[in-house]
Amino acid sequence: MARSILAAVEQIKSELARFLTPDFIRQVCQSVGHAWRHRILDPVATIHLFALQILHGNTACPHVPRLGAVKCTGEAYVQARQRLPLEVLQGLLRSVSEQLLGSPTLDEGRWHGHRTFLVDGSGVSLPDTPELQKAFGQSGTQKPGCGFPVMHLLALFHATTGLLLHVVASPLRTHDLSRIGQLHPDLGAGDVLVGDRAFCSFAHLALLAARQAFGVFRVHQKQIVDFRPHRRTASSQSRKRGERGRPTSRWLKRLGRHDQLVEYVKPQRRPTWLDAEAYAALPDTITVRELRYTIAVPGRRTRVITLATTLLDPQRYPAAEVAALYGQRWQIETNFRHLKQTLRMDVLRCRTVEGVNKELLMYAVVYNLVRQVMHEAAKRQQVPLERISFIDAVRWLAEAVHGTVALKLRLVPDRPGRIEPRAVKRRPKEYDRLNQPRAVLRKREAAK
Repeated sequence: MARSILAAVEQIKSELARFLTPDFIRQVCQSVGHAWRHRILDPVATIHLFALQILHGNTACPHVPRLGAVKCTGEAYVQARQRLPLEVLQGLLRSVSEQLLGSPTLDEGRWHGHRTFLVDGSGVSLPDTPELQKAFGQSGTQKPGCGFPVMHLLALFHATTGLLLHVVASPLRTHDLSRIGQLHPDLGAGDVLVGDRAFCSFAHLALLAARQAFGVFRVHQKQIVDFRPHRRTASSQSRKRGERGRPTSRWLKRLGRHDQLVEYVKPQRRPTWLDAEAYAALPDTITVRELRYTIAVPGRRTRVITLATTLLDPQRYPAAEVAALYGQRWQIETNFRHLKQTLRMDVLRCRTVEGVNKELLMYAVVYNLVRQVMHEAAKRQQVPLERISFIDAVRWLAEAVHGTVALKLRLVPDRPGRIEPRAVKRRPKEYDRLNQPRAVLRKREAAK
């Protein structure tokens, strides 16, 4: 390994990133049964170069040996990445998550004594190859040969620190709930999971309750919520006749204005993402708290939000504080923006299924490395974590390769209530859209 990489690793190691040390990487390789020969590009050097590549905006592979001052070609680095089993990167992220879940870092910023986590889905674009098209599929609005396959992601973040604990890759047309069971093992008793309306269902709330965890989700737009005391419930016969306007839940107790306890009944139809045995083990009913609040911001449309939660005690969990907790859900959009725009994960480069999965896992490892550095910088500079610049932490890690750089990161200005239009000023290039396969257009141009 090059001297510059060793210097970078030692500097990063002193800033909480112990999961990138050579001994830790070798331990993960041995745990998954990976054997390797002693060479310049062994698993340690390959993973370190991979991390440098991500920190530099997923730059081209021929550029990576220059970044790490390693005497090899770009082709040799590509072959080293291909030799690295996918299980090694999976084990690396899993080991990192296990260490984080057991560390006091995730105990910081608890909400009423609970650890809080954010869950949401997203997507990243992939190269247009037959293998990736078959594995992930593309948008139905794009013609064959004109679009790109899209990987669907389901991610679990820690609400306070922003650390990425688990990420699941799936084909494009995959509902978020169909993979939610892979994230549940990361939740412990007393943890709170916050998500949007895609995660609000009887089965999901019941599964969380079985793990003694709590959920705070926005109610699905098709679900009827009525806050009138002792209101009537839609019967099975009325649902068969198609009568509308009545909620399917049974009213239990009024907790306040637009705040009530109701009873959700187990649907007769099993969701496709849950097997028959697991669905049969769910209880017939669960008690859920429904609450509604209004967001009124000057100059913006007034929004009415209805939540469903298993945090039932109105004294311990006031409605206003539950609403504020759900307001933190927007932080996951910022986390995805850091991953997809700042680190440039919005378009992956590899042309095979195994390759894009390796890229995704390495992005998760590097993202957590940046978050660890931000956490340490916040403690040293005695400022809240959200004031630390994510992109400056990325730049600090990238420049740490060339020598020791003091850990003092740029602070983001505190601008509460800032509003920016969702519009761009710079005009795009005036080229026609590719609405036919490139090979067809090449033949047309050649025939002119």
